[in-house]
Amino acid sequence: MKRKINWGILGLGKIANKFASDLQLSPNAVLYSVASRNEKKAKSFSEKYNSVKFYTSYEELADDPQIDVIYVATPHSFHFEHTMMCLKKGKGVLCEKPMGLNFPEVEMMSREARSRNLFLMEGMWTRFIPATNKLLEILENKEIGDVLFMRADFGFKGNTDPEGRLYNKELGGGSLMDLGIYPIYLSILALGIPLEIKSTARMTTTGVDAYCSMLLNYENDAKAILETTIEADTPTEAYIYGSNGSLKLHRSFHHSEKITVSRDGHQEVFNLEYNGNGFIYEIEEVNECLRNGKIESSKLPLNTSHEIIKIIDRIKEDIGLKYESKLPTKNL
Repeated sequence: MKRKINWGILGLGKIANKFASDLQLSPNAVLYSVASRNEKKAKSFSEKYNSVKFYTSYEELADDPQIDVIYVATPHSFHFEHTMMCLKKGKGVLCEKPMGLNFPEVEMMSREARSRNLFLMEGMWTRFIPATNKLLEILENKEIGDVLFMRADFGFKGNTDPEGRLYNKELGGGSLMDLGIYPIYLSILALGIPLEIKSTARMTTTGVDAYCSMLLNYENDAKAILETTIEADTPTEAYIYGSNGSLKLHRSFHHSEKITVSRDGHQEVFNLEYNGNGFIYEIEEVNECLRNGKIESSKLPLNTSHEIIKIIDRIKEDIGLKYESKLPTKNL
C-alpha cells in the first residue's frame, strides 16, 4: 500500500480533537471520515478538520469501504465494543488507551484482529515521542548503569461530577484507568514485568479510585513506586535511578520534552521537543505499518498491551476495583 492512508475517527471528544489536529501534519494520511451520534458535533468536527465525510452512526463509519484504519476515541468502557465492531467490519484499529477494561477484553480484541489479519494497536502515544526514544537509548546503553528503582506520579484535580468521565464507573472512570497506564508503561520500559505488586487506594462514593499508590517488586529486587490521583495536582515527573547515575523525565513525564541525566556530579540535559500535540509519531507508526502490510507494531506489539492490562488487573484486584465488562459472560 503506497497511497495515503484513509483514517476514520470514532468518538469526537477532547482527545479526538488533538489527534485530528496532528493528523493534518502527516503527508501520508487523509482524515477521510469522522463519526458522532450527535449530528451537530459530527458536522462541526468534520468542517474544523476538513474530513471528506462525516457520519452520525459508528456502524456507517466502519462500513465505509474507503477507510483503512479507525481511531477509536470513545470512553474507556466502550473501547472493547467499538473496536470489535470495527474489526468485524474489516477495519484496522488504533484504540485509545487503555485498550480494554480487563485482560479478557484485550485478549479477545487481539485474537479477533490476528484472525482477520487486521492491524490493531493501543493508542499509547508516549511510546513514539522523541523523549521515549531517547530514554530507551539511555537505558539500553546503560548510561546510568543497571536500574535499581524508579518512581513516577501522575495527578491532577479533575471534575468531580459523578456523571463525568473521571468519576463515573460506567465510563471506566478513576485514576488507575485514566492515568495509571502511563507510570505502569514506563515501569515496563525501565524494569520489565514485576513479580509482586502491592497497592492501596482511596475510593470515591461512585466506586472508583481517586488516588492509587503502587509498589512493584522485580526479580532482581529492583523497585518501582507509582502514584496516580484525580483529586490533586502533582509534579507528574519520573525518576529512574541506576547503579551509575540517574535520570529525570520532566513534567509531564508521559509526554516529556526534557530529560536530565545525572552522573558523577555532572548533569546532561536533552531537549526533545515534539511536533504538534505529540500524536503525529504514533500516527506515522500506524501509517508505516499499514503501508508495509504489518498487523502489529514492533515498537508497541499487542503482547505489550497484554502485559499492561494484566498489571492493571492485579492492581484492581488489590484495591477492590471492579468494572462491568461488555465481554460475553462465557469468556470471563
